[in-house]
Amino acid sequence: MAWQKGNEKYNQLIKQLFHDTDWHKRADAARELGYMKDGRCVNLLCRTLRNEEEFMVQNRIIEALGRIGDSRATMRIIEVLEEEADKHLSDKFRIIFIIEALSNLNDKRALVYIAHFLNSPDEEVKLLAEKAFDQIEPDWRLIIERELKKKSIEEIFKIKF
Repeated sequence: MAWQKGNEKYNQLIKQLFHDTDWHKRADAARELGYMKDGRCVNLLCRTLRNEEEFMVQNRIIEALGRIGDSRATMRIIEVLEEEADKHLSDKFRIIFIIEALSNLNDKRALVYIAHFLNSPDEEVKLLAEKAFDQIEPDWRLIIERELKKKSIEEIFKIKF
């Protein structure tokens, strides 16, 4: 019977995320879905992230996707990171949310996008990028040392499909 209550809560949160007019409630729903760590909502959260206008709701969705830890969210979060970089007025806290989420997803495809922040002038962002690299690719320093003679950091960690 506990699974029924979990399903009810899940369905209520999904409905709230998609249909509530109050952005606070949508943000709370996204956060709660992240705490549930239910992989069923990854695609729904990614779709919502693409269409959501409210900045704080987007941040909560990114945070939730990182908590869930499903690598299906990697490319959508990377899209948000690229959009943020295109603005040239990047919000430090949004970048932090994104790097933490990508770190939790533990997907090597994210390394090429996080690599840019290894040279960040902001020490907190730089340390967070290093921490993300440590989590995703523990031997990254040795790889860079060995390969840097031939390629840039971005080229080293670019995943080919």
